[in-house]
Parts: sequence; structure tokens; C-alpha cells
Amino acid sequence: MPLKSVELSIIIVSFNTAQITQACVRSIIKSLTNTSITFEIIIIDNASNDKTITLLNQVDSSCIKIIQNKTNNGFAKANNQGVSFATGTYILLLNSDTIILDNAIGKLLDQYKKNPSIHFLGPKLLNNDLSPQASAAPFYSLPVILGALFLRGDYWGLTRSSPTQFVKTDWVSGACVLTTKENYQKLNGFDENIFMYMDEVDLLYRANKLHLYTYYYPEAKVIHLGSGSSKGRTEPILQVYKGFIYFYNKHHGLTEQYLLKNMLKLKAYISLWIGKVINNSYLVKTYEKALEMVR
Repeated sequence: MPLKSVELSIIIVSFNTAQITQACVRSIIKSLTNTSITFEIIIIDNASNDKTITLLNQVDSSCIKIIQNKTNNGFAKANNQGVSFATGTYILLLNSDTIILDNAIGKLLDQYKKNPSIHFLGPKLLNNDLSPQASAAPFYSLPVILGALFLRGDYWGLTRSSPTQFVKTDWVSGACVLTTKENYQKLNGFDENIFMYMDEVDLLYRANKLHLYTYYYPEAKVIHLGSGSSKGRTEPILQVYKGFIYFYNKHHGLTEQYLLKNMLKLKAYISLWIGKVINNSYLVKTYEKALEMVR
């Protein structure tokens, strides 16, 4: 495929997800093979020490570009790096732990093109068993964070949900987001101070301020395995704590920052107490570290 007139650039950040990334790339190629969409797949590898590069080189496709970083630069910086190499008008930010189903990318692109009010568009995410995965959400106001921390907000659809209709939403999961290179560059991309988690929330919050709006399109379906690059459960929780604190320090006033930190403290104290009562070393270790972050 000649890449001089690429319509779509697909950006994937990988870190020690060799087989998952290879499966993701193969699903993209399968999804787009019988379409008229010209595309390139730009993979930014954050210094993986597994067989990521070896397995990617086994995929027979001239549309793949692999950029190997010498250090793990994080999700935000690596995506910005990938977009800087992109030659397409449209940009698909895609996690390495995703599998494209059927013509999901083509459906996203068609919906995007025919609706000028769309600036960012996410698909319906599914778990590996094809059950719905909550991926559309309101911005993290204090009531929303309260629901997320203490009320199982995702379970009840208070914080994130999986709508069955095309809707406008505040933000969608960064596992799969379609936009244009122009829109992405208007925002200067992801905030590189966010190493992992909350990056898409910050990006789409800034987009909303510029009247660039986000939509969710359930007719396009993508499997998202989740936490493909995370080791264990402790680090994701700590990154979420860090993300909340950074987001509120950046976008909200001192009173809201104070209230946020106290909610995070309360969550940490409760979880730490439960961990000690049931002798759960994971809970104790995780929330001792979380508590240190908000003291």
C-alpha cells in the first residue's frame, strides 16, 4: 500500500505486551483489508524487554512503522511522539491491549466524517467475554469522584457507563479514540506530566473548554483487555490517585483540591483498615502508599 496519501494514522504505544500488541495489529489489518481506507500503523515501543519487536516484525505489512524508545517515556509522551510522525488527516489513538471487531474502524471513521459536531469519538468497548465495558463518562466532579471511590459508581453507571445509543459525553476511554491530527495538535496533545491514567480525561477536558466535543458510538465495537502494561494491581491504583491529585491541582481551586484530598485519605484509611482486619497484604501495601501521597 502506498503511504503517500494516508487517510488514517493509527497510534499504538507498547510496553512489554508482545503477543497482545501483535494480536492488536493483526486485528487492525484484518478490519481494514477490504476497505478503501488508506492507513499507517505507528507503534511507539517504550523500551520493551520482551519479544515485542520480534513478533511485530513477523506481521507481513508495509503499513507498520515501529519507533523504539530507549526508555519508558510513559503513555502520554509516547502518543505525542507517535502523532508527530503521523501523516494521516485522521488519528486513531489505540491501546495495545485492544482487538478490533469486524469493521469497527471504518464505522468510526464514517460516523466521524458525516457529523461535523464530532471532534473526538470513541467506540463501544467490550471485555474479553464480549460483555459491555464502561467507557463513556462525565468529568470527575467531586460528586462523581465520591461515587467512584465509595459507591461502586461504574457498577451503577454513576461514573462510567456503556450506552446503547450514539451520544455526546464528557469523555471516553483512551483505549480507542478517533480524532483529527489538527484537533489533537490544537490541544498540544496529551499532558506529558501525566505518566499513565487520567491522560484522556485531561485531554478531553481541555478539548471541551475549546468547544471540541466528544461522542460515543456503540455501533463500532472493540475488545479492550485492560491493564495490558500494568504489573499487578497496586501501581494502577497509585497512578489513579496521582492522576486525581494532578488533575485537580491543574484545573480546580484550592477548596476543591482540599476536599478531593480528604476523600482520597478517607478511601485510603478505610481500605487500609479492611486490609489489616482481613490480613490482606495487597490492600495494606497499596493504601499505605496511597496515604503517603495525600498526607
